[in-house]
Amino acid sequence: MYNPYSLKNKTILVTGASSGIGRQTAIECAKLGANLVITARNEERLQATFDLLEGEEHQMVIADLSHTSQIEALVSALPKLDGFSCNAGIANTEPISFYKEEEIENVFKTNTFSMMMLTKFLVKKKKLNKPSSIVYTASIGNVYSAGVANGIYGASKCAIDGFMRTAAIELASKGIRCNSVNPGMVFTNIVDSNGRITKEQFDEDMKKYPLGRYGKPEDVAYAIVYLLSDAAAWVTGTALKIDGGVTL
Repeated sequence: MYNPYSLKNKTILVTGASSGIGRQTAIECAKLGANLVITARNEERLQATFDLLEGEEHQMVIADLSHTSQIEALVSALPKLDGFSCNAGIANTEPISFYKEEEIENVFKTNTFSMMMLTKFLVKKKKLNKPSSIVYTASIGNVYSAGVANGIYGASKCAIDGFMRTAAIELASKGIRCNSVNPGMVFTNIVDSNGRITKEQFDEDMKKYPLGRYGKPEDVAYAIVYLLSDAAAWVTGTALKIDGGVTL
């Protein structure tokens, strides 16, 4: 059956695949026929994702992408790729007066620097086929909207979108498309990971969403699949909002 969103015979790297959007993206890509290389730093949770994947031609690699040496080792071990879905990320909610330099460095290392260095080594070591597609998971936070105590996390996600646009221009001649997805609030394991937001506050915030709910990981995964697929062959440099209408 004809399916322009098929990923059959495509080899795709998914980072941050141990949970949330990364896990769901890996699951959906496998359903559509992709051969996956999934990576994260927690072996037990990554194995749980691996066990959910349809098909046989998949690999899992444990790597902490906050360390450049591990990024380079991961890339060196990869086969040639048709796609890369970049989801590794951590959250942070901290008012400006409480910022600590080490917290800023930690968030940017994981959310921003890792995807920049991964892209560098994938290109330098010629691991991306022509054509191929890179999809970065950014956020609406501080890109299309702003909120109290979201400065560090939001700034790290703004940087992803800025880098994505440069990468789209630089890599177009190599046949590599670069795009991002920008989700609103999605229920994943990193939502309020420090426990500072109450259920009542979440319920009140959800009322701002015209579609009446927060997102689910699959809402974002389906968009990532589109951008990885040949259906998006003429799409590059685009930041795709997936936010239930909240930025309206």
